[in-house]
Order: sequence, then C-alpha cells, then structure tokens
Amino acid sequence: MEHTKLDKKILDLLNKANILTLGTAVGGNASAANVYYYNDEFDIYFFTFNPTRKAEQIRVNPKVQCVIKPEGEPGITELQITGYAHQIKDTDEIKKAKKNILSVTTAFQKQMDDEFLEKNKIIGYYKIVPTVIKYVDFYSDSQFEWKEFPQNQKSLLSSITSKLLKKVGLYLRELRIPFFTATIVPVALGAAVFYYQSNTFHWPYFWLSLLGAILAHAGTNVANDYSDHITRNDEVNKLFSPFTGGSRVIQAGLMSPSQVFLYAIALFAGVVWIGLTLNTILHGAYFAFSPLLWLGIVGVALGIFYTANPFRLSYHGFGDIAVMLGFGPVMALGTHYVQKQTMLPLEAWQFQPVIIASIPVAILVGLILFINGFQDFVADREVGKRTWVVRLADSGDIADFAKPFKVYKISIYITFLYILVLGIVGFIYSQFSSPWILLALIPFLLVRKGIKSGEEWLDRWSSKDADRQKLPYELLPVNVTHIGTHLTVGLLLILGYFLGGII
Repeated sequence: MEHTKLDKKILDLLNKANILTLGTAVGGNASAANVYYYNDEFDIYFFTFNPTRKAEQIRVNPKVQCVIKPEGEPGITELQITGYAHQIKDTDEIKKAKKNILSVTTAFQKQMDDEFLEKNKIIGYYKIVPTVIKYVDFYSDSQFEWKEFPQNQKSLLSSITSKLLKKVGLYLRELRIPFFTATIVPVALGAAVFYYQSNTFHWPYFWLSLLGAILAHAGTNVANDYSDHITRNDEVNKLFSPFTGGSRVIQAGLMSPSQVFLYAIALFAGVVWIGLTLNTILHGAYFAFSPLLWLGIVGVALGIFYTANPFRLSYHGFGDIAVMLGFGPVMALGTHYVQKQTMLPLEAWQFQPVIIASIPVAILVGLILFINGFQDFVADREVGKRTWVVRLADSGDIADFAKPFKVYKISIYITFLYILVLGIVGFIYSQFSSPWILLALIPFLLVRKGIKSGEEWLDRWSSKDADRQKLPYELLPVNVTHIGTHLTVGLLLILGYFLGGII
C-alpha cells in the first residue's frame, strides 16, 4: 500500500513509541490506563488481564480513545486515535501478538507464559482498529491533520443493535442469572408438595409466584453488590470468580454505585407489586392481613438486610441462616399458600409438609454460600465480614480451612440422612411426605466426588510450598459440584412429590 505524507508521519510516531494511553467508558464511567503496544501499520495490539477495568469496559463498549506521545518529541507532537478494540480469539493471531508484544517489553512475560492464567482466561490480547487518527503538531503550519478509516466504521444499524444488545447483556449480568436455580427449586417444590396433597395445580399463579421470587433473588444480588461496594468488600477481593466476589459491574466501571442502587430498588418494587397483586386476588385488598403478606415482608427484609444497613446479616454471621430461610421455607411456603388459596380456599392450610420438604433445599443452598466463602476469606476478614468460614478458619496469616470443611461435610451427610428418613416416613405416613423422594438420594454420588476434590484441595492448601494465590481457583470444581448437587437434589425432590401425587 502506498503511503501518503500524512501516513508516513503517523507511522513514524507509532513506530517511535511503545506506550499509549487508552481511554474507555461505559455509561458515563470513564477509565484510562497506559499500556505497552506494538503496531502493524495502523492497527494496534496490546496485552492486558481480562478482569481489568479497561478489558471489561471494552467488552461492553468497544469504542476507545488513545493518545500516543513518543518520549523526546518537542512541544505537543502526538497522535489522538479513535477506534474500536476487541479481544483476539484466533490462535495464530494470538501467537503473533504475544511474540511482537514481547519484543516491545518482557514485563509481563511470566504472566503470558503462565498456563494457569491462560487456562482460566485471565490473560488476553487485544487489537485496536482506528476509525480516525488525528496528528497533532503545534510546530507545523497545519497543527491538526486527520486520517480517516471508513472501512473500520460500523454502520448506524450495526452500532445501535450492538449497543442495545450489550446494554441488555450488562443488566442481565448484574442479575447473576445462573444462580436463579436457587429460587426455581424452592418455588417449584412448594407447588409440588401442594400437588401431592391435593392433586391440583394452578399454572398462572405458579408463574406469578416464580416471577416474584426471581425478582426478589435478583434484587438481593444487586443490593448485595451495592452494599459490598460500600464496605469495600468486593473492592479488596482479588480472588473473585464466577461464584464469588459479586458481579463486579461497579469495580469494572460498567455501572455506577447509584445505578446499581436504583436497579435494586426497581427489582424490589417489582416484588412488592407482584406480592400485593396476589394478596389482592386472594384476599380482596393489597394490604389484607394474610400469611402471604407476612411471608412477603419477611422475604423482602431478608433480601435487603442480607448486606444492607442497619442489620448487615451476612457481616455478623447470620447470612447463611438468612439465605436458608429465604431460599427454603419462605419461598416454598409462599408458593404453597398461593396454590392452596387459589384452588381450595375453604380448606385449612396444612403447611407442615412443605416446611419439612424444604429443609434439605435450605441446607444445601446455605452451603453454596458457605463453600464460596473459602475464596472470599481474605476479603471478608479484611473488611470485618464475620462469616462462619472466617470465624472457623481465622487462625493467623494462613487460613485453616480444615474446620469449616468438616462442617461442610457433616452438613452434607445430615442433609442426605434427612432425605432418607423423610422418604422412609413417606411409606408409613403419606400425609407428611412421598416415598418417591428417595430418588433425591441419587446425587449422593456427586457429593462424594465433590468432597473428595475438596479434601485433595485441602491437602494442597496445607502444604508448605502451596501457591495460595492460585489455589482458591482450584476449589472451583467443588463450587460447581455443590451447585449441581443443590439443583439435582431439588429437582428430584420435586419429581418425587409429583410422582407421589400421580401414582
């Protein structure tokens, strides 16, 4: 390609420098950082860590602004570049980028060569394609010159569609949707127990109950992000993962704290509206005194005050209990009550069986938080968040996770023993439970696998030469296994009660 005089001046500055100032922004939350780079003609490549603020913002808004000013240039002689950045995915291009960046600087070679970081997608290589490059030279007659790259411009439709999809994706990310299984299970279980008792099921009100519960869960997640930002719990958490450390939208500059706060209010407002609507349908008035109203108040209070002032339940060792209540008996009872009032309003509410059925689900969902607390230990201890993992493992500079892991194992075994006893009771007293819930013992095989992985991890953690910066990430298979255990046990309990109602 034949270069113009301006092209040569731009390339001269690009080739002279190896550091640029990169500006990114999402929703008014701006960020700037200096990065090493190399250029292939006008395209620019750089290395960074994927969880960094700039990388996170690029994924939501790829439009970037760069400034390049080589050292030693007199006066103001620089390049101001507007363009689009994206992470490189092609293997060959990644190898080429790595080689060329290492020719510029070896500062990050250790991290670039780290198989653990690569496997866990912590490191990334990025490419900036310019749309406009402004050449600034205050010593020349024409102080500003522009080179445009129309081939790199996005169409209006593509730009609008991309922004809309990424914005929706951002708000969905903040909700932490994959964890909604913790809500689906107790809601469906409450309806299944009622079906077992009455052989009736009201779908419209089930979906309303489920939507209200999901909004409550979402509101709790969002409020938790805001509160943990205020206490700097998420800020100091350097071992965050898909299961711990929150959604990171505040820390990544994707949403401001005020946006997250308003989002939480909107979600809880949706919960209140659905709850009061159901209360009106069942009892004729929004604020009619009923078990549903009180269950709704308790559920919303647990969600808000899980991390919010003045109670901050999770900061004083009551977080696990709050979660067990909210994602166990409260949701199951609420759904059961709505089903009962809708179909059989004249009969007495026999709520004992649904409470009994929700206990295993409650314990398992509480243990999700408990096992996640291993990775959160350092950050929780630093900000004074006295979870039970912190209380049990805090024995000096190095956490002693043997005690909390023992509690985890015993709790798991008690849960499955409870299911066994409840299933056997179902053969004798069918009004309390269904013998078909013995199907929920099948995931015990998964539990054994998770416990074995955890014990092996504990041995590595206790060794003198342990790499305790990386080891918390190696506990992720146990996190995954336990979430799978909660889901499969819950689904099989639901199936067991439905089969009991059919057969």
